[in-house]
Amino acid sequence: MSSLTFTKLHGTANDFVYVDARGGLPAEPDQLAVRLCDRHTGIGADGLILLLNSEVADCRMVIFNADGSRAEMCGNGIRGFAKYLLDRELIVAEPLRIETDDGTKTVQVGRENGRVCTVTVDMGTPEWEGRRIPVDADGEVVEHALEVAGDTHLVTCVSMGNPHCVTFMNDVASLSLRELGPRFESHPFFPRRVNTEFVRVVSRERLEMRVWERGACGGGGSRTHRPGRAPRRRRPPRG
Repeated sequence: MSSLTFTKLHGTANDFVYVDARGGLPAEPDQLAVRLCDRHTGIGADGLILLLNSEVADCRMVIFNADGSRAEMCGNGIRGFAKYLLDRELIVAEPLRIETDDGTKTVQVGRENGRVCTVTVDMGTPEWEGRRIPVDADGEVVEHALEVAGDTHLVTCVSMGNPHCVTFMNDVASLSLRELGPRFESHPFFPRRVNTEFVRVVSRERLEMRVWERGACGGGGSRTHRPGRAPRRRRPPRG
């Protein structure tokens, strides 16, 4: 029986298994991700993240979702990745440049007593062009009427390295996330599937959001976000 050295970290409850694969990729990493991420028989995680060498940055990050599919990028995943590297001195570079399937990202960290306590990543410019997100539509997809599971939802779509669909609702607490989330994820409108954010406007300064993550087999629970200033329109800010 072979052994595997790993580290597990989370960012806002989005958890990952990290493995240093610079000595060579594990056999069938997609299937390995499925086994490791199983919350009953494995370590349990939303994804497997591998550390590899890079010719264009300080290192390379490769992400496999819990279902074995490969992800281009993940904000929480790369934040944990930076802490994993720097706390263990696997890579010594600040700011840290990390190659991903969505290009090279620059990461800044804050430290307390020598250990990484905060991580900020430049996610780049949002992609609003429908075919590039990708979705099955041309131009910007803002408050687009989409029929899912027999109901019509107004959706706004954007990519931050991977595809996202945002829909506003009057009630997200009672939402059956495990039923509706997969319906969005596998809808034909999203050729590479999609992450879906179900959002309720609590006030001008508070949004309550539940997330179904593509390939993560479960998604997150309720989260309340407090932006510095709530947008006047439902369209997400262009950032």
